[in-house]
Formats: sequence, structure tokens, C-alpha cells
Amino acid sequence: MSWDDHKVAKLKELWGKGNTASQIAEIIGGITRNAVIGKAHRLNLSAKIKTRSAASNQNFQSSLMEKNIKTRRTRKSKFKSLIIEKDFEPENPKQLEELDENSCKWPIGHPNEKSFYFCGRSSLKDFSYCKLHLLYAYQPKGKKEEVDDKADIPNFIEKKIKSA
Repeated sequence: MSWDDHKVAKLKELWGKGNTASQIAEIIGGITRNAVIGKAHRLNLSAKIKTRSAASNQNFQSSLMEKNIKTRRTRKSKFKSLIIEKDFEPENPKQLEELDENSCKWPIGHPNEKSFYFCGRSSLKDFSYCKLHLLYAYQPKGKKEEVDDKADIPNFIEKKIKSA
């Protein structure tokens, strides 16, 4: 079977109308469903065809999406309140043996150094880190945010940024 200009034009027309590959193969005749799919792929035709079930559930799906958009909170918005707050409790340096459930477990320094310790601030419920280190530990997916206001960065954090 070869694709002539008439069959390609018919394929494009039927594909645009949302017919399935099986329906298109039947209408054109002499070709298989897989031949239609292959040609559509080579022609870079849109793969987003509405199926019968998708068309009948369209209103249901759109209402669900609207509801999810309103109720879903992004990772950034979850920690936005922490970004606004700039008054963090002072560090409470602790050794590994001194850590408990409520201590921030953010390591400061290198474990082989004598001056190595853990932050020790109060950690947030259900997290291992304090408010400040939670901002570093949970970055938005895909990109790391740059810090805009360097005047408000404590010295120990500025050292971490430079060493990273």
C-alpha cells in the first residue's frame, strides 16, 4: 500500500475531525489502523484526539481540574510564609548524641572537622529541619531560586552559598 496525495489529504481531514485510526483506515480502505497511526506520526499530526469517553466526561474533568487548581498548593506557596519571616531563633549547636525529635538536624561544617555540629533550632512538626533550613532543603522542582536580598543573609548562610 502506498500513500498518494488523495489518501494523505483524506487522512489529515479525518484526523482533524477526531476520527479514530480504525475509522480512518475503514473510510480510506485498503490500509490498516497501524498504517494510519504511522503516517499520522510521520506527518506530525496532533496526537490529542478526543475519544468517546473523553468527550463524554469533558464537563466532569473540567470541573475537577478547576477544583484542583483552587485547592492545590504548590511547593513554593507552602513555604512562602517562611520566606517572608526573617526573624529566626538563634542557632543552638548540638552534637549528634544531643539531637532529639524537636531539634533541627541540618549539618554545619564537615563531619571530619572538630567544629562540626548540627543546627539545633526547634524543628517544624513532621520535618527534620528548622524554618530556615527547610527553605534550603525543599527547593521547587526544576530550578533553584536565587536569593534577592543579600543584606538579610546571615554570615554562616552566605558562607554556605559561596562554598556550594
